[in-house]
Amino acid sequence: MDEPGDAGAITLHVNGEIARVAADPRTPLLYVLRNDLGLTGARFGCGAGQCGACTVLVEGRPVTSCNTPAGSLEGARIETVESLSRDGRLHEVAAAFLEEQAGQCGYCIPGIMLRAKALLAQNPAPTRAEIAAALDGSLCRCGTHVRILRAVSRAAGARP
Repeated sequence: MDEPGDAGAITLHVNGEIARVAADPRTPLLYVLRNDLGLTGARFGCGAGQCGACTVLVEGRPVTSCNTPAGSLEGARIETVESLSRDGRLHEVAAAFLEEQAGQCGYCIPGIMLRAKALLAQNPAPTRAEIAAALDGSLCRCGTHVRILRAVSRAAGARP
């Protein structure tokens, strides 16, 4: 059995691919994604799971990766913002965010887009209040909230 602090092998299922990394199982998923897998879309914000900048999807549900041990996710399906672009095609959420110019600095947008994707998978026609509630775990300091709400509505196929 590995001693505390020893690197072990962690097998993760990220964006449809299997990745095996040498890391302590207690290492936050955010660090494994960024440092070991080169997936830099999830951002370090507060480090306490309060701002949402590090949000990824685990089995389709939003999870803050800064305070989730990577070793606890072996076998789970993990999606990062990089999954919203495949073979040169944007997922409808990413396309809507571009069309609505919903990002300003862009720091929070990856986490917000993944929260939006999770919402739309459960509720393809959310109300504005449901969108706001689903995005409540993400902070945007630039003040593009109105554009973000319009982008999620657009992705849902609703008229803003």
